Amino acid sequence: MSHIALITLVVRDYDEAISFYTRALGFDLVEDADRGGGSRWVVVRPRGAGAGTGLLLARAAGEAQERSVGAQTGGRVGFFLHTEDFAGDRERMLAAGVRFLEEPRHEPYGTVAVFEDLYGNRWDLLQPA
Repeated sequence: MSHIALITLVVRDYDEAISFYTRALGFDLVEDADRGGGSRWVVVRPRGAGAGTGLLLARAAGEAQERSVGAQTGGRVGFFLHTEDFAGDRERMLAAGVRFLEEPRHEPYGTVAVFEDLYGNRWDLLQPA
């Protein structure tokens, strides 16, 4: 069976992105390898995700990529972070400075709230019903 292993997220700076995803969102840093010429192969993954889908944090190269930082999905929610402890994770994220755009809401599919990463990409924090 096939699965999506990585999704590229264009970022301004490797270290600030690593700090946000590991400290504010609680992700694990899976790989950080120097590729030469200032390029790195940086992979983060939600803690406990095992070999699930990860994010490849890729530093913007050139004007077109720099313009896409924070706008890779045209302002739509583009990423969905599932949790088993919505209230606990939301409180931890708020304490770490994560900006939520709305109060939690209860939908037929679960409890959800939209938040932004450090670049303005929109995410759903979602505890499935």
